[in-house]
Amino acid sequence: MTPDQKKQQKKKDPVRVILCAVLAALGCFFRFALRGYVYWGYLCFFLIALILAHRFLPLLLWRVVLGLTCLGIVYFCIVEVPIVKNARTDPDPERPYLIVLGAAVYGERPSLTLVRRLEGALDYLDRYPDSIAIVSGGMGKGEDITEARAMHDWLVQHGLPEERVLMEPNATSTEENLRYSFEIIRNRGDEPDGNVAIVSSAYHLFRAKSMARLQGVQAAGVAAPWGYKMVMLNYFIREAFGVTHLWVFGW
Repeated sequence: MTPDQKKQQKKKDPVRVILCAVLAALGCFFRFALRGYVYWGYLCFFLIALILAHRFLPLLLWRVVLGLTCLGIVYFCIVEVPIVKNARTDPDPERPYLIVLGAAVYGERPSLTLVRRLEGALDYLDRYPDSIAIVSGGMGKGEDITEARAMHDWLVQHGLPEERVLMEPNATSTEENLRYSFEIIRNRGDEPDGNVAIVSSAYHLFRAKSMARLQGVQAAGVAAPWGYKMVMLNYFIREAFGVTHLWVFGW
């Protein structure tokens, strides 16, 4: 780097410091002060790392970092294509069984994400009165009851007959949600393949249906209503990592 270039770099340093400070504040705010914005925070921290890399790395190393970043962005876009494509309710989704995938419960209160899924399930069950719901989810940290019990109670309180809700209270992951729910269907003398719809958040449907296919079940997808757009975009970003894990490890 020539002396003139070094001088130009130093002139830009105050701007970089201010930009990094703003991004750091935003990153901490998204990461620690808000719920559902974690990946916006990580994005801010990543931008800080790029700014510092551009300032302090040798030119060759900076080009390597920039190249890897571009490859990562291209890969991210490729992964997001099927996620976005499947983020809607499939045509003609009527099936005898509707599996409702669990989400966080705070004490005994369903989280907003879970409420959205339950709203989607209730709308589906009202539209298709012959369908039976299987609510699936165990009890995690900070939960006083199982996710299945919270979902069962919510649906019954909102007018769904109790006999139309089956509980699966042991699952701790999407893969278990599906596997244990399929077992319930088989124990009732039915075959899940072709007879199941899955309701989940829009961003999660591609992975959920892919996991069902890995278990030999073709399932229809039912998208829950969207929540806050910025929160949903946060989860669309996160889902790229979940799909990558599925592609690499198969679960």
